Amino acid sequence: MFNKKKPMKHVVITLVFALALAAPWVDAAALQRPKPAPASSPAPPAASFGSGATSTLPSVSAPAIARPRAEYRFPVGQTFVYGAVWRVFNAGIATLRMEQAGQEHRVVGAADAMGSAAVLYRVRDRYESFIDPATFCSRNSSRNIEEGRRRVDTNITFDYSRGEAVLDQKNFKKNTEKHEKHPIPNCVTDVLSAIYYVASLPLQVGSTYRFPLSDGGEALTVNVHVEAKEQIKTPAGTFNTIRVQPETPDGLLKDKGKIWVWYSDDAARVPVQVRTHMYWGTLTFTLQRIDRN
Repeated sequence: MFNKKKPMKHVVITLVFALALAAPWVDAAALQRPKPAPASSPAPPAASFGSGATSTLPSVSAPAIARPRAEYRFPVGQTFVYGAVWRVFNAGIATLRMEQAGQEHRVVGAADAMGSAAVLYRVRDRYESFIDPATFCSRNSSRNIEEGRRRVDTNITFDYSRGEAVLDQKNFKKNTEKHEKHPIPNCVTDVLSAIYYVASLPLQVGSTYRFPLSDGGEALTVNVHVEAKEQIKTPAGTFNTIRVQPETPDGLLKDKGKIWVWYSDDAARVPVQVRTHMYWGTLTFTLQRIDRN
């Protein structure tokens, strides 16, 4: 018999993770060392995505965090509000916000199930990250997860002086605690701030950008393929966009699903739309509005 709770659980869990370009189906404790990238590039989604042609620009091969391009402006004081639709159902709402926090930037994310999703599986997830705006290196990342009866608090500190990510996690349902240390390079991004990092890249159609990401486990390399330019209509307006498709060379998303993100094709690079294709269906996040204060 079809289990409605399992797909709904994945729907609401990905409300923020999908927006953060961070493989929402990855368990940080299960991350493995990267393997060679697949020989062939992933095919685009089956749905029609417009007629933007790709070029043959070279890939940016160095898996390192690059400094923000000069024209990029951090969206400090802006909150991106998204509605999520699974099949024909309103699945929930997700928000991403960036704030000034002393000399650092604080990124806050939230995911809440709504409608049918909330009836089948209650979710109230909160995420927070701190980054150095000069280098885009993540300093700290935390999340408070409430999904059904499950409640897990996780804190990750990126200690670059020791070259390690320190993860502390408490599972209140199981009454267990976890303390782990994993090696990281001299600068990494995290699952929440990664969406802003990708926005800061040149995003030339036909190029692939590689960078290291850590979720408390061993660091992995994310490849972001810039596929095409398209026009997207949303409740927040109509945007000329750049479509990108992130993946991990170690195949963590292989046979599990794919994700595409549309950024506005301007200096702001607003994440306008996100789409995930999973075995249980398609989930689309669409920008509803931008709150500024």
